[in-house]
Amino acid sequence: MATTKPAAPAAKKTSSVGIKDAIWVIAICAVIAFLNFFLNFGQSANFEGGDPAGSPLNIWGTIYKGGVIVPVIHTLLLTVIFMAIERVLALSKCIGKEKLAAFLAKIKADLKALNFDAALQHCNAQGGSVANVVRATVMAYKEADAAQGVKKEVKIARIQAAHEEAIAVEMPTLTMNLPIIATIVTLGTLTGLLGTVVGMIKSFQALAQGGGGDSVELSAGISEALINTAFGIGTSWLAVVSYNFFTNRIDKISFALDEIGYSLAQTYNATHADEA
Repeated sequence: MATTKPAAPAAKKTSSVGIKDAIWVIAICAVIAFLNFFLNFGQSANFEGGDPAGSPLNIWGTIYKGGVIVPVIHTLLLTVIFMAIERVLALSKCIGKEKLAAFLAKIKADLKALNFDAALQHCNAQGGSVANVVRATVMAYKEADAAQGVKKEVKIARIQAAHEEAIAVEMPTLTMNLPIIATIVTLGTLTGLLGTVVGMIKSFQALAQGGGGDSVELSAGISEALINTAFGIGTSWLAVVSYNFFTNRIDKISFALDEIGYSLAQTYNATHADEA
């Protein structure tokens, strides 16, 4: 009577790579942005007569005239920068010690030679999420190879299932915190637009009052509108570039893993006959 064997386990779970509680990162960035706004940009030396209500003398004073929405946008900008650095470090650790192309070349050579023990050794030396997925798939191959009384189609299905399960375990590590960057893509522009509207309202209020004495207030409203527009667009621009860069890199990793899984399944299919 044919005996069945449970599917190979997925890659062993390791501690997640990256920052889990991103809310603290945003909070720290907000503190830095507001302190910089009031203590640096708002210094009396940046304005005529030493009064922040006067005309700005330099770029820092001009930025301060952008109003309280400026540090809000700066918070988003700092968050994007910090999260981009975090994702670079996290993805590098997920890939492992060796470059992805070199590691996958070794794995493909091992698979071509049917040297699965060497493939497992390379996975152990590589470390990271990619190696975990490959290790789980190779182990499933070895278990399928040792199973008796099981049809070849079932064994191939087990190899593919182990591969997909391992990817499902590791993928959240690769995509962690990317939704925050994606949100800032839109939020940066909208916050800049809000600052623009507020600045224009102040400008029209100054025009409505009339008189040359309101020229400072008019220029302050225009400065607020333009500064917020510039920083909002800049923040969204950086967020778009960062998000697309990391998404493209993760896609390449996913395609490489799919290729390895497909290669293993096809190798087993080509080198094993169906059992009676």
